[in-house]
Amino acid sequence: MEWVNYHHLLYFWLVAKEGSLQRASGQLRLAQSTVSKQIHQLEETLGHALFEKRGRKLALTETGKMVHRYAEEIFGLGREMLDTLRDRPVGKPLRFSVGVADVVPKFIAERLIAPALKLAQPVQLVCREGSPARLLADLALHELDLVISDAPSGGDLSLRAFNHPLGSSGITFFARPELTHAGAFPECLAEIPLLLPTRTSSMRRHLDQWFSRLGIRPRIAAEFDDAALLDVFGLRGVGAFPAATVTRREVARRYDVKALGQVTGFRESYFAITVERRVKHPAAMAICDAQLASGRTS
Repeated sequence: MEWVNYHHLLYFWLVAKEGSLQRASGQLRLAQSTVSKQIHQLEETLGHALFEKRGRKLALTETGKMVHRYAEEIFGLGREMLDTLRDRPVGKPLRFSVGVADVVPKFIAERLIAPALKLAQPVQLVCREGSPARLLADLALHELDLVISDAPSGGDLSLRAFNHPLGSSGITFFARPELTHAGAFPECLAEIPLLLPTRTSSMRRHLDQWFSRLGIRPRIAAEFDDAALLDVFGLRGVGAFPAATVTRREVARRYDVKALGQVTGFRESYFAITVERRVKHPAAMAICDAQLASGRTS
């Protein structure tokens, strides 16, 4: 069984924290050469360089950043253990970093993340938004605990990821009242301007297939990578826009729009993506266990 030398890890952690071999050596009351040698031994054990020289300064490599995050948790837990044994109040919230793909509607993201904030232990939530590819890269570097996306992770990245279905929803088109006079749904979608997600999103691919099946040639006024920006343009009355049916009350109330009709033939699915098959983080477990409206969305 392989073991990490925690003295070596401590020396590495202090150097990374202080940003200087000299300052860390002073705290440890050891010679710089001794500390440097111990860190080199840790690098040999791990099989990766942890620091690189940038001019006269030491900078963490990508692997070094990942190891530093683990070291922060390890020594943080050590301090917490001592505080608990000495009857000191810990009160430290559980840090939970989640990435939300920019194509996921904000109302959906809030619903999916909400169970993580209902744990008995306080949770410090850190949300990052971006493209699925960027978020999965951060997940691979352990900068995120979980990624929420509208599509499962494929085999296009060198990442061993596991997909956890979170439920699904139908899709409904909405529009400001001044755009609802064009006739019956869905034929009216050929007469009024539409705001659609770009073709990189799962929803757009399904909508294109639906339009083709019905023989509708949509009047596309604008396309968006960001679901929130799409909604803002919908609020301004620039065009009709699609949204998850399960959020129809929130969308109608927030944007003062009316539902034109629901798309038939497909549902939009959502996934939690992790680098571990068996989810261990309590907040991630809460999300995966709860699902979107218990998986019975409209």
